[in-house]
Amino acid sequence: MKNLCVLVMAAGKGTRMKSATPKVLQPVLDRPIIDYVMGNAISAGINQEDLAVLVGSGGEEVEAHIKEKFPNVKILWQHEQLGTGHAVKTARDFWSEYENLIVLNGDLPMMKPESLQKLISSAGQNDCTVITFEAENPGAYGRIIRSKNSVSIVEYKDASPEQREIREVNAGCYAFKVKSLLRIIDSITNNNAQKEYYITDALSLMNESGMTTGAFIMPESEMQGVNTQEELANVSREMRREILTHWMKEGVRIVDPDTVYIGADVVLSHDVTIMPNVQIWGRCVIGEGSYIGSGSIITSSILGENVIVTAYAVIENSILSNNAKAGPFCYIRDHTVLEERAFAGKFVELKNSRIGEGSKVPHLSYMGDATLGHDVNIGAGSITCNYDGVNKNKTHIGNNCFIGSNTMFVAPVEVGEGSTTAAGSVITQRVPENSLGVGRARQTNIADWSLRNHHHKTTTEGDK
Repeated sequence: MKNLCVLVMAAGKGTRMKSATPKVLQPVLDRPIIDYVMGNAISAGINQEDLAVLVGSGGEEVEAHIKEKFPNVKILWQHEQLGTGHAVKTARDFWSEYENLIVLNGDLPMMKPESLQKLISSAGQNDCTVITFEAENPGAYGRIIRSKNSVSIVEYKDASPEQREIREVNAGCYAFKVKSLLRIIDSITNNNAQKEYYITDALSLMNESGMTTGAFIMPESEMQGVNTQEELANVSREMRREILTHWMKEGVRIVDPDTVYIGADVVLSHDVTIMPNVQIWGRCVIGEGSYIGSGSIITSSILGENVIVTAYAVIENSILSNNAKAGPFCYIRDHTVLEERAFAGKFVELKNSRIGEGSKVPHLSYMGDATLGHDVNIGAGSITCNYDGVNKNKTHIGNNCFIGSNTMFVAPVEVGEGSTTAAGSVITQRVPENSLGVGRARQTNIADWSLRNHHHKTTTEGDK
């Protein structure tokens, strides 16, 4: 028999969220609540094969998400939401194969792996151990009733006025000896105000049977559940503050922490400078000495050392190598790579392109599905015409090319190394190495055309 498993409770409707999105998929910063819970369990040493998520309301969405992010975790279903006791009983085929069971609320994103490890370490010490916390505002939490050798829980709606004054409350996390739980799980009834089967009643049943129950108190900051949009905002605020504090302690300069957002999966090096109103999301890595200017939004991208993002740049799923520079007002997306010392300037969009070492796309240009060699200069207003209505086609520009302003590249097309294109050209054929590509109509001037077509008004004395 295996030692320990974890059951994550994620079947509730979350009606107080008033959202079509299941509660556990609501985002705290840029990650769903359930991702924090699962990640903490895995960080605490639990293998995915020993993890199960119990889904119910909105379960199809939750199941799809878990299968994508945590493919080896088991999905269990509670088709009728009849309470937490019924939920644990529904999952009996999963946990009965283990010696110990950890039950976690699926809406505790702030709980630290170290705290979960304490609960895991307590498994087997009592027939049931519950995590509690001292609540500043106990609200509707179940109250903890302690006696000399046991612990029990009274749900708020069933509590007396005196019991409601108790500030130690239930966090919804338990460690059970499986053989002990099996003895009493079928004895849980729904004789309560909610007419639900409470897992909290397991403690009272164990006490009556002479089993041992216990509890240990954890910081309230880690036990904040999420049941409303207000609570979601509060937890997101706390998570954001923790992340920013962590990186500032690691030597990151965050000029105005009140306006900066950094996701939980971001990795920053020391001596990174982050200016006000910056957002960094997803699996970003930013190297030593880099500078992120105001208003920039960076998602799932890698920035090397000494990268400068001047201001108001949007960078998604791309790589900026050492000493590259971007902005202001540029959009870099879809697996674009700026090699060392490359530059993307103002009002530039780069999509699925590689900009070679030392190459520049300074302003007002679009490079889509393009490859630029080293030391290329792209003149203002140049565009790769990469989409023909069916396929995305490639443009290849060789090393040391100079592209005149307002050049249109009708892809697929290639410009050889060392070549130049004349301003205003439409390039539809390959430009050989060290050549000048000119693709424009010859200018013709038609004399007096405006006079003949009444576009010119002669000034008279009466008009002065």
